Amino acid sequence: KYKVASKSAAYMKGMQDRHLFTTAKHFPGHGDTDADSHKELPVIMHGKERLDTLELFPFRHLMARQLSGVMVAHLYIPALDSTPNLASTLSPLVVKDLLRKEMGFEGLAFTDALNMKGVSKYFSPGEVDLKALLAGNDVLLFPEDVPLAVKKIKEAIAEGLISREEITRICYRILKAKSWMGLNEYKPIDTKNLTADINNYHSTRLRELLYENALTVLKNDDNIIPFRLTDEKKSAVLTIGGSGKGNVFVDALNKFAKFKEYYLPSDPSPAQMNSILKKLSEVERLVISVRGLSNNPKTDFGLSDHAVALIDSLNSAHETTLVYFGNPYGLRKMDKAKKLEGLIVTYEDNSTTAQKVADLLYGYAKGNGQLPVSIGDVFKEGEGLSVNLNRPYEVLPEEVGISSYWLNDVDSVIQDGLDERAYPGCVVMMAKEGKIFYSKAFGYHTYDEEKPVQIDDIYDIASITKIVASVSSIMKLQGEGLVDIDKTLGDYLPEINDTSLYKDMVLRDILTHQAGLIPWIPFYLRTVKKGEPNERYYSTTKRDSFQVQVAQNLYLVQSQKDSLLTRILETRLRDKKNYKYSDLGYYFMKEIVERISKKPLNEYAANSFYRPMGLSTTGYLPLERFPVERIVPTEYDLYFRKQEIHGYVHDPGAAMLGGVGGHAGIFSDGRDLLSMMQMFLDYGEFDNESYLDSSIVKRFSTCQFCTGSRDENRRGIGFDKPNRHNGPGPTCDCVSFESFGHSGFTGTLAWADPVENITYVFLSNRIYPSAKNKKLIKMNIRTRIMEVVYSALDRSKGELVIEPELKM
Repeated sequence: KYKVASKSAAYMKGMQDRHLFTTAKHFPGHGDTDADSHKELPVIMHGKERLDTLELFPFRHLMARQLSGVMVAHLYIPALDSTPNLASTLSPLVVKDLLRKEMGFEGLAFTDALNMKGVSKYFSPGEVDLKALLAGNDVLLFPEDVPLAVKKIKEAIAEGLISREEITRICYRILKAKSWMGLNEYKPIDTKNLTADINNYHSTRLRELLYENALTVLKNDDNIIPFRLTDEKKSAVLTIGGSGKGNVFVDALNKFAKFKEYYLPSDPSPAQMNSILKKLSEVERLVISVRGLSNNPKTDFGLSDHAVALIDSLNSAHETTLVYFGNPYGLRKMDKAKKLEGLIVTYEDNSTTAQKVADLLYGYAKGNGQLPVSIGDVFKEGEGLSVNLNRPYEVLPEEVGISSYWLNDVDSVIQDGLDERAYPGCVVMMAKEGKIFYSKAFGYHTYDEEKPVQIDDIYDIASITKIVASVSSIMKLQGEGLVDIDKTLGDYLPEINDTSLYKDMVLRDILTHQAGLIPWIPFYLRTVKKGEPNERYYSTTKRDSFQVQVAQNLYLVQSQKDSLLTRILETRLRDKKNYKYSDLGYYFMKEIVERISKKPLNEYAANSFYRPMGLSTTGYLPLERFPVERIVPTEYDLYFRKQEIHGYVHDPGAAMLGGVGGHAGIFSDGRDLLSMMQMFLDYGEFDNESYLDSSIVKRFSTCQFCTGSRDENRRGIGFDKPNRHNGPGPTCDCVSFESFGHSGFTGTLAWADPVENITYVFLSNRIYPSAKNKKLIKMNIRTRIMEVVYSALDRSKGELVIEPELKM
């Protein structure tokens, strides 16, 4: 009763604070009945003492907090009124004496529907309405004959059964309620975007977080939850009950790892059970989801004996986690539930709980729930385990001290860009202290508006590749003593001619863009003829020496890939070795990493970072791992490949390297890229594992040649930094000078601020369909978003205040 009172009071307060009228029902307590008052009059035989201490307790708690309304139930309760067949709705002893006088309720009293058999079976239309009014109710719901009810009430006034003054008091009480709700100044609501307005981002996130925090972990032997994203166990998910294939839970699991899918009805036959036992014989990790359950105790809440027997058999043979999508009382049948390695109760079965429990299984959701009830002798009320989360997970902005209201301006900035066609769509994510407080997808993959952007869509992040692949790898090798950034190219690439100016080029200078390299070389120009790929260098099929895929149905001859470094070494340097951004140094970084690690850069980076960190989308060559529909196209290439670039790296030089460049080629979704930035922000730590030496990350992310002058080199080692002098740069003036990150040509940005403990990712395909579109840059969309967030940090002062639970 304490939990019912506390939770319903919080719900009531939330609504009434916004002048929404709330009604507690069904007075004096309808829960403990075995009949449906729509069909008959339920009987409650409890004595008054029991009713007073249990059923009435939550009503009293709400009334003490200015409850606005009460609905009276159709119940026969002899302890309160023994008049035969008289429902509590029609009883003055219940409404006038108990509700009004004894409990002191001053709000509106509603009847339950007066056409329900609980009352209409014993009293005719008109008569039942009069009795309800005489009992002390203010609002009569669903009369079967309104004119007859009015006639009966007028007759009662004339006969003195009820006074005009009482009618006036009731009307006044109703008018006061309407005035409190603002209905005396009623203004019609524009319903054009009503559904979207009601189901806005904050409301949706709140609903998701309520479900997420209710998820209850009852078993977690050996901390198998969350599953390690690096596990390569043979995994399967068995769904018992529900609507069959295509469910959100299975789809969500398959975004983290590959699960074989199996489906059974809620009451499988012995033959079906034997068949599934054989099919799952070699599975190492098994997730069983029980769905399509009910709230009916007469049917064991939808959990069949066969399903229980099958779960017990499977649990004895596998590492098994059971996800129970329903009423926890159903688990009373599972006397062996304690033997499960993992057990999660979701309470409800919908797309939100399905998505959130999948996130929980892989460490992206909290699941702080506790059982509200005891389940026989199996689990006790209050049980619920905490799951260790060490990767970014989603919260409401208020949980990190930011008001959701102030973040509305982020949406406005993004919408400005969409309206001006600065990009077809985008994904924006921001986290503070490792908690994602903003995560939204906007727009479409392309301007034809056929495919909306999803939050887990994969983008070509362009030059952000430099920090998440090349620089990360160099930092790791530096920490292992295999690379020294104060050595030269000649130390690592001894074949460079002694007379070459490149030989003495220091790696630190290359990585801070002050080595004298020109910005880039259009390598592809030598391989096209009359604006088309030259048949001497390209084939439409993979054959012979044409092995380097640069786009769909387009393969480059291997010799051209091998000649790119030579081409750079033949290019003269700039006369002045001041700061000048260049991609060319990263062709050398790729070569150095591959020679020292003896692995291709894509494999080395994946094995060192993406796989162990569980970043399933981050990496090169996305079409080898994902369907093209999940990848956002970048540009329609009119100059080189003569086709839409979709799933292949946009950068021409990286394309001629087969999609794996030191400067470009990485694709990622927002959450995985945010995780990589969180690892940098935490100086090499992620999910309780160390990936990089903290001192090296700090050194690389620090400005190397800051002089205080306006023409200083702002760069860290590989990382970009804020401009200290209000000049052009990747950030607003609001970020700290300790912050660092990188931007990408395709319309991307990844940034980390250790002072405010904030990570920020912006993904777009602003160059679709043409790289000539520079509106994203001219409109300062990415930096304006930063300004909104940092302003919101300064302006947000309040905290969420939640009334504590009642204690006995």
